[in-house]
Amino acid sequence: MIVCAAVVGPQNNPLFLETYVPADDEAKFHCIVHCSLDAVEEKVLLRRAPGEVPDLYLGLLYPTEEYRVYGYITNSHTKFVVVLDEFSPREDLLTKVFKALHSAYVDAASNPFFTVGLPLTAPSFAGEVAAVVRGYAQQLAQP
Repeated sequence: MIVCAAVVGPQNNPLFLETYVPADDEAKFHCIVHCSLDAVEEKVLLRRAPGEVPDLYLGLLYPTEEYRVYGYITNSHTKFVVVLDEFSPREDLLTKVFKALHSAYVDAASNPFFTVGLPLTAPSFAGEVAAVVRGYAQQLAQP
């Protein structure tokens, strides 16, 4: 299950972070997301080849004792980080989750009142992210 979803700007500035666990561990997830940025940069540097079209889905960034951290980066270097409490998630479902998060971000950033680089505070964006998280949990529940 997804326990945290985050959007990080091109300059590694946090734009959005939401936790989906009942405990009050938001600071812990801020730390996990922040630590994952080094892994994102490393994966981006390692996969660059001349003329190669990069895959936006980065896969597993790093595991912790309790969680697995996965990443996605856009062509504009906006990063999406998802923290899972499961150890072997379905990669096809995670790819769909990241594409849905990317689409929600594009919709939010297309708002004429959105200022690039500032946190995403629109309730509609948070609602879309929550819907993506719920959809992932429902797809996992299906046989």
